[in-house]
Amino acid sequence: MNKIKIGILSCASIARRFVIPAIKQTPSFELYGIASRNPEKAKQAASDFETKVFESYDELINATLDAVYIPLPNSLHYEWIKKSLNNNLHVLVEKSMTCSLEQTQELNTLAQSKGLVLIENFQFRFHTQMAYIQQVLKSGKLGELRNIRASFGFPPFPDADNIRYHKQLGGGALLDAGAYPIKISQIFLGNDIYVDSSSLAFPADKQVDIWGSAFVKQENGKLTSQIAFGFDHFYQNNLELWGTKGKLTATRIFTAGPGVKPEVIIETQEGKESIVLPEDNHFVNMLNHFANCINTKQNLNDEYHQNINQARLIGELSERAK
Repeated sequence: MNKIKIGILSCASIARRFVIPAIKQTPSFELYGIASRNPEKAKQAASDFETKVFESYDELINATLDAVYIPLPNSLHYEWIKKSLNNNLHVLVEKSMTCSLEQTQELNTLAQSKGLVLIENFQFRFHTQMAYIQQVLKSGKLGELRNIRASFGFPPFPDADNIRYHKQLGGGALLDAGAYPIKISQIFLGNDIYVDSSSLAFPADKQVDIWGSAFVKQENGKLTSQIAFGFDHFYQNNLELWGTKGKLTATRIFTAGPGVKPEVIIETQEGKESIVLPEDNHFVNMLNHFANCINTKQNLNDEYHQNINQARLIGELSERAK
Protein backbone atom coordinates (compact mmCIF):
# COMPACT_ATOMS: atom_id res chain seq x y z
CA MET A 1 0.00 0.00 0.00
CA ASN A 2 1.03 3.60 -0.52
CA LYS A 3 2.44 5.38 2.49
CA ILE A 4 0.02 7.53 4.48
CA LYS A 5 1.04 11.18 4.18
CA ILE A 6 0.65 12.76 7.59
CA GLY A 7 1.03 16.37 8.71
CA ILE A 8 1.66 17.69 12.22
CA LEU A 9 -0.30 20.68 13.57
CA SER A 10 1.95 22.21 16.26
CA CYS A 11 5.43 21.62 17.64
CA ALA A 12 4.19 20.46 21.04
CA SER A 13 6.62 18.64 23.29
CA ILE A 14 4.86 15.26 22.98
CA ALA A 15 5.04 15.57 19.19
CA ARG A 16 8.75 16.38 19.10
CA ARG A 17 9.81 13.94 21.82
CA PHE A 18 7.70 10.91 20.98
CA VAL A 19 5.13 10.96 18.19
CA ILE A 20 7.17 12.41 15.31
CA PRO A 21 10.14 10.08 16.01
CA ALA A 22 7.64 7.20 16.09
CA ILE A 23 6.17 8.32 12.75
CA LYS A 24 9.67 8.26 11.29
CA GLN A 25 10.02 4.66 12.53
CA THR A 26 6.67 3.47 11.18
CA PRO A 27 6.84 2.26 7.56
CA SER A 28 3.14 2.95 6.94
CA PHE A 29 3.64 6.72 7.24
CA GLU A 30 5.41 9.50 5.38
CA LEU A 31 5.97 12.64 7.44
CA TYR A 32 4.73 15.28 4.99
CA GLY A 33 5.16 18.49 6.96
CA ILE A 34 4.90 20.47 10.19
CA ALA A 35 3.02 23.71 10.88
CA SER A 36 3.24 25.98 13.91
CA ARG A 37 2.07 29.45 14.86
CA ASN A 38 5.69 30.06 15.79
CA PRO A 39 7.58 30.13 12.44
CA GLU A 40 10.97 29.61 14.07
CA LYS A 41 9.78 26.53 15.97
CA ALA A 42 8.27 25.13 12.79
CA LYS A 43 11.47 25.68 10.83
CA GLN A 44 13.57 24.06 13.53
CA ALA A 45 11.27 21.05 13.85
CA ALA A 46 11.06 20.63 10.08
CA SER A 47 14.85 20.73 9.92
CA ASP A 48 15.25 18.27 12.80
CA PHE A 49 12.88 15.76 11.23
CA GLU A 50 13.78 16.39 7.57
CA THR A 51 10.34 17.43 6.39
CA LYS A 52 8.52 20.44 4.94
CA VAL A 53 7.60 23.52 6.92
CA PHE A 54 4.19 25.18 6.57
CA GLU A 55 3.45 28.73 7.66
CA SER A 56 -0.06 28.00 8.94
CA TYR A 57 -2.32 25.14 9.96
CA ASP A 58 -4.68 25.98 7.11
CA GLU A 59 -1.86 25.74 4.58
CA LEU A 60 -0.92 22.30 5.88
CA ILE A 61 -4.40 20.77 5.98
CA ASN A 62 -5.02 22.02 2.43
CA ALA A 63 -1.89 20.27 1.17
CA THR A 64 -1.89 16.81 -0.42
CA LEU A 65 -2.33 14.88 2.80
CA ASP A 66 -4.06 11.74 4.01
CA ALA A 67 -3.98 12.36 7.76
CA VAL A 68 -3.06 14.81 10.49
CA TYR A 69 -1.81 14.53 14.05
CA ILE A 70 -3.09 17.31 16.33
CA PRO A 71 -1.25 17.97 19.63
CA LEU A 72 -2.64 21.50 20.06
CA PRO A 73 -4.07 22.86 23.34
CA ASN A 74 -7.42 21.22 24.15
CA SER A 75 -9.48 24.31 23.32
CA LEU A 76 -8.20 24.28 19.71
CA HIS A 77 -8.92 20.60 19.03
CA TYR A 78 -12.55 21.03 17.98
CA GLU A 79 -11.81 23.69 15.35
CA TRP A 80 -8.90 21.87 13.73
CA ILE A 81 -10.39 18.39 13.90
CA LYS A 82 -13.51 19.71 12.16
CA LYS A 83 -11.51 21.51 9.48
CA SER A 84 -9.37 18.43 8.92
CA LEU A 85 -12.36 16.09 8.65
CA ASN A 86 -14.04 18.48 6.22
CA ASN A 87 -10.86 18.24 4.13
CA ASN A 88 -11.31 14.44 4.17
CA LEU A 89 -8.31 13.85 6.43
CA HIS A 90 -8.02 11.08 9.00
CA VAL A 91 -7.26 12.48 12.46
CA LEU A 92 -5.16 11.40 15.41
CA VAL A 93 -5.60 13.91 18.25
CA GLU A 94 -4.12 14.26 21.70
CA LYS A 95 -6.34 13.79 24.67
CA SER A 96 -8.70 15.24 25.56
CA MET A 97 -10.43 15.26 22.19
CA THR A 98 -12.54 18.34 22.93
CA CYS A 99 -13.75 20.34 25.92
CA SER A 100 -17.35 19.05 25.82
CA LEU A 101 -19.45 15.99 25.05
CA GLU A 102 -21.46 17.94 22.46
CA GLN A 103 -18.35 18.87 20.48
CA THR A 104 -17.06 15.29 20.59
CA GLN A 105 -20.41 13.91 19.42
CA GLU A 106 -20.52 16.35 16.53
CA LEU A 107 -17.01 15.48 15.36
CA ASN A 108 -17.56 11.74 15.56
CA THR A 109 -20.82 12.03 13.63
CA LEU A 110 -18.93 13.98 10.97
CA ALA A 111 -16.10 11.44 10.84
CA GLN A 112 -18.58 8.57 10.60
CA SER A 113 -20.50 10.25 7.77
CA LYS A 114 -17.26 10.50 5.78
CA GLY A 115 -15.82 7.11 6.74
CA LEU A 116 -12.79 8.79 8.32
CA VAL A 117 -10.69 7.61 11.23
CA LEU A 118 -10.82 9.74 14.38
CA ILE A 119 -8.70 8.46 17.27
CA GLU A 120 -7.88 9.99 20.63
CA ASN A 121 -4.25 9.25 21.44
CA PHE A 122 -4.17 7.09 24.54
CA GLN A 123 -1.01 5.27 23.50
CA PHE A 124 -0.86 3.16 26.69
CA ARG A 125 -3.70 1.07 25.22
CA PHE A 126 -1.21 -0.44 22.79
CA HIS A 127 1.72 -1.20 25.10
CA THR A 128 2.51 -4.91 25.47
CA GLN A 129 2.25 -4.29 29.23
CA MET A 130 -1.53 -3.99 28.80
CA ALA A 131 -1.72 -7.30 26.94
CA TYR A 132 0.29 -8.94 29.73
CA ILE A 133 -2.01 -7.57 32.44
CA GLN A 134 -5.09 -8.72 30.52
CA GLN A 135 -3.53 -12.18 30.19
CA VAL A 136 -2.89 -12.41 33.96
CA LEU A 137 -6.47 -11.36 34.67
CA LYS A 138 -7.89 -13.94 32.24
CA SER A 139 -5.67 -16.67 33.66
CA GLY A 140 -7.57 -16.59 36.94
CA LYS A 141 -4.45 -15.94 38.99
CA LEU A 142 -6.16 -12.98 40.68
CA GLY A 143 -9.48 -14.79 40.99
CA GLU A 144 -12.58 -12.75 40.25
CA LEU A 145 -11.98 -9.02 39.86
CA ARG A 146 -13.48 -7.00 42.69
CA ASN A 147 -12.15 -3.46 42.31
CA ILE A 148 -9.69 -1.35 40.39
CA ARG A 149 -7.77 1.73 41.43
CA ALA A 150 -5.92 4.04 39.09
CA SER A 151 -3.92 7.18 39.80
CA PHE A 152 -2.00 9.63 37.66
CA GLY A 153 -0.52 12.72 39.25
CA PHE A 154 2.69 14.69 39.21
CA PRO A 155 4.37 17.74 40.78
CA PRO A 156 3.56 21.30 39.63
CA PHE A 157 4.87 22.34 36.23
CA PRO A 158 8.04 24.45 36.45
CA ASP A 159 6.60 27.15 34.18
CA ALA A 160 3.75 29.05 35.82
CA ASP A 161 2.45 29.99 32.35
CA ASN A 162 2.01 26.37 31.26
CA ILE A 163 -1.01 25.92 28.95
CA ARG A 164 -2.45 23.39 31.43
CA TYR A 165 -3.04 26.26 33.86
CA HIS A 166 -5.08 28.31 31.35
CA LYS A 167 -8.86 27.92 31.36
CA GLN A 168 -9.25 29.46 27.89
CA LEU A 169 -6.89 26.85 26.45
CA GLY A 170 -8.81 23.92 27.91
CA GLY A 171 -6.44 23.41 30.81
CA GLY A 172 -6.99 21.66 34.11
CA ALA A 173 -6.09 18.34 35.67
CA LEU A 174 -9.30 16.56 34.61
CA LEU A 175 -8.82 17.04 30.85
CA ASP A 176 -5.11 16.24 31.16
CA ALA A 177 -4.13 13.76 33.88
CA GLY A 178 -7.67 12.71 34.80
CA ALA A 179 -8.41 11.51 31.28
CA TYR A 180 -6.03 8.55 31.76
CA PRO A 181 -7.61 6.78 34.75
CA ILE A 182 -11.04 7.46 33.24
CA LYS A 183 -9.92 5.71 30.07
CA ILE A 184 -8.42 2.70 31.82
CA SER A 185 -11.58 2.29 33.92
CA GLN A 186 -13.46 1.57 30.68
CA ILE A 187 -10.90 -1.03 29.62
CA PHE A 188 -11.42 -3.12 32.76
CA LEU A 189 -15.04 -2.30 33.72
CA GLY A 190 -16.47 -1.96 30.21
CA ASN A 191 -18.09 1.02 28.53
CA ASP A 192 -21.37 0.68 30.42
CA ILE A 193 -20.19 2.68 33.46
CA TYR A 194 -20.96 6.02 35.08
CA VAL A 195 -19.43 8.47 37.55
CA ASP A 196 -21.23 7.98 40.86
CA SER A 197 -19.41 10.72 42.76
CA SER A 198 -16.43 13.01 42.27
CA SER A 199 -14.44 15.94 43.57
CA LEU A 200 -12.43 18.66 41.83
CA ALA A 201 -10.23 21.25 43.54
CA PHE A 202 -9.98 24.78 42.14
CA PRO A 203 -7.34 26.72 44.13
CA ALA A 204 -7.94 30.46 44.40
CA ASP A 205 -4.67 31.27 42.65
CA LYS A 206 -5.41 29.08 39.61
CA GLN A 207 -7.93 29.35 36.77
CA VAL A 208 -8.51 25.60 36.52
CA ASP A 209 -8.96 22.43 38.55
CA ILE A 210 -5.62 21.21 39.91
CA TRP A 211 -6.58 17.85 41.38
CA GLY A 212 -9.52 15.51 41.73
CA SER A 213 -10.90 12.05 42.29
CA ALA A 214 -13.95 9.97 41.43
CA PHE A 215 -15.86 6.79 42.14
CA VAL A 216 -16.93 4.98 38.97
CA LYS A 217 -19.52 2.17 38.89
CA GLN A 218 -20.88 -0.33 36.38
CA GLU A 219 -24.47 0.22 35.30
CA ASN A 220 -25.30 -3.50 35.34
CA GLY A 221 -22.62 -4.94 37.58
CA LYS A 222 -20.95 -4.55 40.95
CA LEU A 223 -17.43 -3.60 39.89
CA THR A 224 -16.11 -0.15 40.75
CA SER A 225 -13.11 2.00 39.97
CA GLN A 226 -11.54 4.52 42.32
CA ILE A 227 -9.51 7.11 40.45
CA ALA A 228 -7.35 10.06 41.47
CA PHE A 229 -5.32 12.60 39.52
CA GLY A 230 -3.64 15.97 39.78
CA PHE A 231 -0.95 18.55 39.07
CA ASP A 232 0.46 19.09 42.57
CA HIS A 233 1.16 15.57 43.74
CA PHE A 234 3.89 13.18 44.69
CA TYR A 235 4.30 11.33 41.39
CA GLN A 236 1.93 8.41 40.88
CA ASN A 237 1.29 6.45 37.70
CA ASN A 238 -0.40 3.31 38.96
CA LEU A 239 -3.01 0.67 38.25
CA GLU A 240 -4.21 -1.79 40.87
CA LEU A 241 -6.43 -4.77 40.10
CA TRP A 242 -7.77 -6.38 43.27
CA GLY A 243 -9.30 -9.82 43.00
CA THR A 244 -10.56 -12.63 45.22
CA LYS A 245 -7.22 -14.49 45.04
CA GLY A 246 -4.65 -11.78 44.48
CA LYS A 247 -3.71 -8.26 43.56
CA LEU A 248 -1.80 -6.87 40.59
CA THR A 249 -0.08 -3.49 40.67
CA ALA A 250 1.45 -1.78 37.64
CA THR A 251 3.74 1.09 38.62
CA ARG A 252 4.18 2.77 35.24
CA ILE A 253 0.90 2.05 33.52
CA PHE A 254 0.35 5.21 31.47
CA THR A 255 3.81 6.40 30.42
CA ALA A 256 6.07 3.40 29.87
CA GLY A 257 7.64 5.00 26.81
CA PRO A 258 10.61 3.88 24.72
CA GLY A 259 13.46 2.69 26.91
CA VAL A 260 11.26 2.03 29.97
CA LYS A 261 10.89 -1.51 31.32
CA PRO A 262 7.62 -1.44 33.28
CA GLU A 263 7.24 -3.39 36.49
CA VAL A 264 4.19 -5.45 37.42
CA ILE A 265 3.81 -6.74 40.99
CA ILE A 266 1.56 -9.74 41.68
CA GLU A 267 0.57 -10.66 45.23
CA THR A 268 -1.22 -13.91 46.12
CA GLN A 269 -1.36 -16.37 49.05
CA GLU A 270 1.74 -17.99 47.55
CA GLY A 271 3.72 -14.79 47.94
CA LYS A 272 4.77 -11.68 46.06
CA GLU A 273 6.54 -11.54 42.71
CA SER A 274 7.86 -8.64 40.68
CA ILE A 275 7.91 -9.00 36.90
CA VAL A 276 9.96 -6.57 34.84
CA LEU A 277 8.50 -6.50 31.35
CA PRO A 278 10.39 -5.72 28.14
CA GLU A 279 10.45 -2.15 26.91
CA ASP A 280 8.07 -1.31 24.10
CA ASN A 281 7.27 1.69 21.93
CA HIS A 282 3.56 2.21 22.45
CA PHE A 283 3.68 5.26 20.15
CA VAL A 284 4.74 3.07 17.23
CA ASN A 285 2.09 0.51 18.20
CA MET A 286 -0.56 3.22 18.33
CA LEU A 287 0.47 4.51 14.90
CA ASN A 288 0.27 1.00 13.49
CA HIS A 289 -3.30 0.80 14.82
CA PHE A 290 -4.09 4.19 13.27
CA ALA A 291 -2.68 3.02 9.92
CA ASN A 292 -4.60 -0.25 10.08
CA CYS A 293 -7.85 1.62 10.71
CA ILE A 294 -7.14 3.86 7.72
CA ASN A 295 -6.22 1.01 5.38
CA THR A 296 -8.85 -1.55 6.39
CA LYS A 297 -11.69 0.69 7.65
CA GLN A 298 -11.99 -1.73 10.57
CA ASN A 299 -12.63 -0.66 14.19
CA LEU A 300 -13.90 2.78 13.15
CA ASN A 301 -17.23 2.46 14.96
CA ASP A 302 -15.49 1.15 18.06
CA GLU A 303 -13.19 4.19 18.10
CA TYR A 304 -16.14 6.58 17.62
CA HIS A 305 -17.92 4.93 20.53
CA GLN A 306 -14.82 5.09 22.72
CA ASN A 307 -14.38 8.79 21.93
CA ILE A 308 -17.94 9.65 22.90
CA ASN A 309 -17.95 7.47 26.01
CA GLN A 310 -14.75 9.11 27.23
CA ALA A 311 -16.21 12.58 26.76
CA ARG A 312 -19.42 11.54 28.52
CA LEU A 313 -17.53 10.30 31.58
CA ILE A 314 -15.39 13.45 31.75
CA GLY A 315 -18.57 15.52 31.64
CA GLU A 316 -20.18 13.42 34.36
CA LEU A 317 -17.13 13.76 36.61
CA SER A 318 -17.14 17.51 36.16
CA GLU A 319 -20.88 17.78 36.82
CA ARG A 320 -20.86 15.51 39.90
CA ALA A 321 -18.08 17.62 41.42
CA LYS A 322 -20.22 20.79 41.52
